[in-house]
Amino acid sequence: MAVTLRLQRLGNRNRPFYRIVATDGANPRDGKYLEVIGTYNTLTDPPTVSLKEDRVKDRVAKGAIVTETVSKIIKKNIPNLLEDVANRRRAKIQARRKARKTRASKAK
Repeated sequence: MAVTLRLQRLGNRNRPFYRIVATDGANPRDGKYLEVIGTYNTLTDPPTVSLKEDRVKDRVAKGAIVTETVSKIIKKNIPNLLEDVANRRRAKIQARRKARKTRASKAK
């Protein structure tokens, strides 16, 4: 299964507190997780976020799927991280396509 970065809800009723966790995509929202990579507190004004930037960068670089909410949090705290990773992946795919085309043209 794929590793997913998502929110895990903690706290009491009407007092939510979230952990940003890396977990298997098949696990339930508040189930088992691989590691905690940050916290998100919506009760403060403005909401407070703490991230382990090195762990986030590592997980994203290894291909972790990031949920919509967590991607917004990451974009605010670590600008250009997700875009840079997407650009590197795109460049890698284009290089493979180019290599494949050159091999095909040499075979003819």
